[in-house]
Amino acid sequence: MRAQRHHYGAIEDQGYLIDRATQTWVRATGKRLDFADAPWLVGPVGGRRRIAAEDWVRDETIRLGAELVEGGGLLGTFDDLAGPGFDPTALAPAVVEFYERTSRWRLEAWSQWCPVAWPFGWLLSAVFARRLQQLALPLRPLDVAHGMASRVLATRREDGSQVGAAWLRTLRSTGQTVYSGWYGVTCLPHKCRPSVRVMFPLPNGSIAVFLRPDVADDGSLLLTSPLGEFGDDGAYLVVVDRERECLWSRRVPLAEQFRVFVDDEGVLRTDHALGLGRVHVLRLHYRLDDRPTA
Repeated sequence: MRAQRHHYGAIEDQGYLIDRATQTWVRATGKRLDFADAPWLVGPVGGRRRIAAEDWVRDETIRLGAELVEGGGLLGTFDDLAGPGFDPTALAPAVVEFYERTSRWRLEAWSQWCPVAWPFGWLLSAVFARRLQQLALPLRPLDVAHGMASRVLATRREDGSQVGAAWLRTLRSTGQTVYSGWYGVTCLPHKCRPSVRVMFPLPNGSIAVFLRPDVADDGSLLLTSPLGEFGDDGAYLVVVDRERECLWSRRVPLAEQFRVFVDDEGVLRTDHALGLGRVHVLRLHYRLDDRPTA
């Protein structure tokens, strides 16, 4: 037992050093921006060593001058995403219901890693995920055999408008946190329509993922985070200096796509593909079942 604690402590110390090195790299190679000039990158931030969801959700709620509400949806309303090229009224009703009332739905998940990328997933889990309780991508299909438990905490202003929502997901079998993300809608520089923004708090910063929404002919929702230029949809590492109200950010070569659709039997499902550069790394599939409110 003592040897296990020593081993875990060594991994934790190594992870902390990697955190510091990554933050230094982002500061040295990324863009420095003031909060006022880059509101699309400003959001929740994790602690120095661990990501405690109760802390960052509380801090972000206070920063926004909003009220925390248990339950609700990842998006207040799909109308916030309406714009050229995206008509939310064309979506299948079940898709809208899931995003606007997420806390009602139960998730069953399946995962499949590319064999070449599995060591990368193991390293991410060993050095970061278990220590930070964040981005714990399932390594084996049986890891998610009992499904995922999810909790939604929405933040709303006095007029009832939603400014963000935290989605906290854990494995039912172990209670381990899979990830805690901050969902909302934002406008990117030089873009004529809004994007879905998901931020995953990390030590002194976050990973910010911006997803372009599209509607397929069958009413499915497509959310795409591609490779591209700074200021476009995609994934960004962010390091924050709250005292000086500035941040450093750079794009990272992560690409994602979600397809949220209703199958032939009327069941809502999601296909999620994650890539590193041009390499397909991980595929996830979710079955989503609406459940009566207790």
